[in-house]
Amino acid sequence: MESRLAQEQDRLGLWLPVFLGLGVGTYFALAAEPDWWLGAGAVVLSSLIMAFGGAGRPAAGMTRLAAIALFATALGFAAAQLRAAIVAAPVLAEKIGPVSLEGRVVLVETLPAGEGARVTLERLRISRIAPEQTPENVRVRVKRLPPEPLVPGDWIATRAILSPPSGPSAPGGFDFQLHAFFRSLGAFGFVVGDVRVTARAAETSSGVGAFWLALERLRQNLTGRIHAALPGDAGAVAAALMTGDRSAISESVNDAMRDSGLAHLLSISGLHVSLVASILFVGLRALLALVPPIALDYPIKKWTAALAIPGTLAYGVLSGMAAPTQRSVIMVGLVMLAVLADRRALSLRTLAWAAAAILLVQPENLFNPGFQMSFASVAALLAVFEAARDAPDGGGRNPWWRRGVVGVFALAVLTSLVATAATAPFAVYHFNRFAAYGLAANMVAIPLSSFWVMPWAVAAFALMPFGLEAFALVPMGLGVEAIIGIADVVAGWPGAATVMPSMPLWGLVGAALGGLWLCLWRRPWRFAGAAFVLAGMMSAAFTRPPDVLADGDGRLLAVRTADGGLAVSSPRAARLSRETWLRLSGLEEGEFTAWPKAGEADDSGRLRCDASGCIVRAHGRAVAIVRDRAALLEDCALADVVLSLVPARRLCTGFGRATVVDRADLRAGGAHAIWIGADGIEIKAANA
Repeated sequence: MESRLAQEQDRLGLWLPVFLGLGVGTYFALAAEPDWWLGAGAVVLSSLIMAFGGAGRPAAGMTRLAAIALFATALGFAAAQLRAAIVAAPVLAEKIGPVSLEGRVVLVETLPAGEGARVTLERLRISRIAPEQTPENVRVRVKRLPPEPLVPGDWIATRAILSPPSGPSAPGGFDFQLHAFFRSLGAFGFVVGDVRVTARAAETSSGVGAFWLALERLRQNLTGRIHAALPGDAGAVAAALMTGDRSAISESVNDAMRDSGLAHLLSISGLHVSLVASILFVGLRALLALVPPIALDYPIKKWTAALAIPGTLAYGVLSGMAAPTQRSVIMVGLVMLAVLADRRALSLRTLAWAAAAILLVQPENLFNPGFQMSFASVAALLAVFEAARDAPDGGGRNPWWRRGVVGVFALAVLTSLVATAATAPFAVYHFNRFAAYGLAANMVAIPLSSFWVMPWAVAAFALMPFGLEAFALVPMGLGVEAIIGIADVVAGWPGAATVMPSMPLWGLVGAALGGLWLCLWRRPWRFAGAAFVLAGMMSAAFTRPPDVLADGDGRLLAVRTADGGLAVSSPRAARLSRETWLRLSGLEEGEFTAWPKAGEADDSGRLRCDASGCIVRAHGRAVAIVRDRAALLEDCALADVVLSLVPARRLCTGFGRATVVDRADLRAGGAHAIWIGADGIEIKAANA
């Protein structure tokens, strides 16, 4: 091993962000918050081991590498612990309202036509909540907006019903509580009645926070001007590409883009940022090249690289600086700095620096699907093109124009194929979908976005100070409409989106580590990583969905039928939970059945209900679902598990062997899942 690592010595630094991520993941995997000194102590201890461990021993090289890996892991753990401590803020304990709500507007997200807006507030005063328990930020949905548009910095007063951030809809599902915690969002809700503006931004904004509020106002103003020039879905998508505001995109367009494999075009990431940087770099350089005295006597390449850095940064800031955008801006900055220093511009080392920077500053991004998919696709592309860089050119016989056309086509196919393969495990894990025709859709949509849509977007930014943005936005809108049309067509093809059951976390980790092994090493032993990627992808086939599911409020329950379908207790309640459960089971929305009526059973006899509740039987075991306290004594004595929607723990004490999950457990532990097997029954809570 030491010999192999010595041969790959120039690649060892690429693994530092991997070990940083391992430390971040270790922190979040803990069931309870560790002592405050643990992260810092691990960093100090590992640094001492790195400095003094193994000196003078035969295996000192391996010992030192292990110590560096340990130090990076400890540093990731400490960064996550510190970040959690910095952003910690009060969270609403339970649903309240209507209550009086006053605060300053931080963000206004316009929803599709007729649905109002989402408004994020800070500096809050909430009736019935003590100041020390008041959340730092809340987000509310407003149906009836004031006559004059709300802008960041405005102070408003209204009445609202507020709830704590919702937990995962199922164990292992998307954890919105985690997302909200790191944005200091302590409550969510909706406004009842009217919104009254008590002070305008121009009258109140001052100090350091005024800059960020002014930036949000600028983003909102630009988004409004885009919608004014391009109404409808074209304007909503154009706003997503230019300012990062995706809130106005209709559900139908989101679904079409997702099922066609084009959803990545709606998220500002490497494609968009690198296109903006390239347009600035190449465009400014071309203009300077038209002036011979400047072009011949001065380093215009370095000049334009220096100018492209602030231009790209400005685009990233205006677009909201999501995790993929951060990665892209950092990489573009490093690329342009490499141009200034006459060094190779783009490499896996550049990507590793970007990953390390993001994980140290915002460790929670490790769990962001955009972060994962962005880094996976770029790492795979860089590894492939790095391997092909020194390949011999066998096209000397054909004319240059034919080689150029074939080369561009092959490049488009290869890029789409590699990016699709690299992001497939993450798409399956997070979204339970695989876009079968994503390659075909991307081969048409990406060139259209690259050579038409994004150049017009840059032109629109340049024309906005003069109020002439419509001259660029209208042709940009034609390209956007064409991309939406491509998405609609491809999404309509038979089998366009394959719904897959949930992949376990170990499967995703295995696929990710296998992909890293494949991409980061250079010698043939790298290909061993392909086996881990394949095993990770196949893990979904060996995962059995839960037999019984209950949401944290007890409003919706579901039972897996004998044929693998899902029977739900209500076709209307808790729609989000229902959609999540269907997706985790590999089923499309709408592919569910209703529970049998009282006194009846389903076709297989697995689920039988009466007026007091239901019984689920499988493998000679029984789970009782209780709605009426009158049924508790009988069910506690006969069932293996009692899932009670009423308080039950005291009443079941001393009656039979049943494990009890009652209303208090659901509220504390969140959604519960139950697996009924021949060797026993397993119960998991989402908040465990």
